Formats: sequence, C-alpha cells, structure tokens
Amino acid sequence: MAARIFLGVSALIWLPYGIYCFVQPGFLAEAAGITFTSPTGATDLRATYGGVTAALGALALTGTLSPAWTRQALVTLGIVCAGFGSARLAGAALDGGVGAYTVQALLLEFVTLAFVLWLLRRPTALA
Repeated sequence: MAARIFLGVSALIWLPYGIYCFVQPGFLAEAAGITFTSPTGATDLRATYGGVTAALGALALTGTLSPAWTRQALVTLGIVCAGFGSARLAGAALDGGVGAYTVQALLLEFVTLAFVLWLLRRPTALA
C-alpha cells in the first residue's frame, strides 16, 4: 500500500508538470533558463520536458491504480530519476553553475530514487 501511495503522489507531481511543459514550453525559459530558438527546439522541449515527464507520471498513476503495475512503475521511476539526477549533477559540475531550478530538480530526483529503493527493499510495501 505504501508504494501505491508514493506512486500516487509521484503521479500528482510528474503528470501535471509534463502536461504543462508540453503546452507551455516557454515556461522553462524563466523557470530553468532553458530557451528555444526554432520550432525544432520547441518541439524537443515539448517531447522531453512534456512527453517524457508526463509519460512517467502516467506510469506512476498506472502503478497506483493497478497493483500488477506497481513494481514496474517503481523500477521505471527509479531508473529515470537516477538518470536525470546523475546527469543533472554531472552537468552542474561540468558547467559550474547551480540555480534554484537545478537544486529543486536534484532534490526531487534523488529523494524519489531513495524512496523507490526503500520501497523495493520492503516486500510488504508492494502489497
């Protein structure tokens, strides 16, 4: 039950954010300093920040509503957060700058990863 509650909270974070970034990719310019200079750039932001993020939220929602998907949703959420967080941390080190958006994203990604790992190690959390 704990895993499904966690996935429900994750769905409430990732799915709306992804939808918003898909609809308003320009939002990222002010929030994260990410801009686009062409329609191709806008499309890529929509796909990455919108599509991938919303898909992750949809998978978390699926894991919340369907116990058969709970473990897979946790594993996927953990892998994606490990990738996002590791690349973001390495990028911040390489680029020499950490803004508020980066700090918030790192916290979300690594705290999510920690919870996923904790839940996967507790078989009763998946019941």
